[in-house]
Amino acid sequence: MKNIGINKVVVNIGSGNEEKQADAARKLIELVTGRKPADEISKNRRPAFKITRGQRIGAFVTLRGKPAAETLKKLLDAADNKVKLSGITTNSLSFGIREYIDIRGVKYDPSIGMMGMNINVSFSRKGQRVKNRKRLAERIPDRHGKIGTDEIKEYMIREFKAEFN
Repeated sequence: MKNIGINKVVVNIGSGNEEKQADAARKLIELVTGRKPADEISKNRRPAFKITRGQRIGAFVTLRGKPAAETLKKLLDAADNKVKLSGITTNSLSFGIREYIDIRGVKYDPSIGMMGMNINVSFSRKGQRVKNRKRLAERIPDRHGKIGTDEIKEYMIREFKAEFN
């Protein structure tokens, strides 16, 4: 029960207020993950960035299970299996890819242009559902629910041969 695993992998591209970039972000995420992405919708108005409430400002896709592990392996390879220690927080790991052409098997597409992406990996232990379920949710102790930096680092080195700096 103390073993940790990947709960989900979220691949996100922020495009700002430009529709053309938002379409390119959707196309890129679908190209990389093989899944249809969802639109990121702004919740607030940001006049400094010319963003209105309800506007499309990016795209993301959430992967779980086997596709999540396979995609994470491919994306880590694009980042040379190097992750910053500052990218690890309680129960999660975040890193970015500057240019999608670094991903093996993905070629440059002029209609997309040059874009990067953010990847967030969420970790959990078996039994986490007891806390998150809708009916009869129960409290679980912090020693079981919270996954620390050392455990995430150890898991990533063991499963994905990741390096930390």
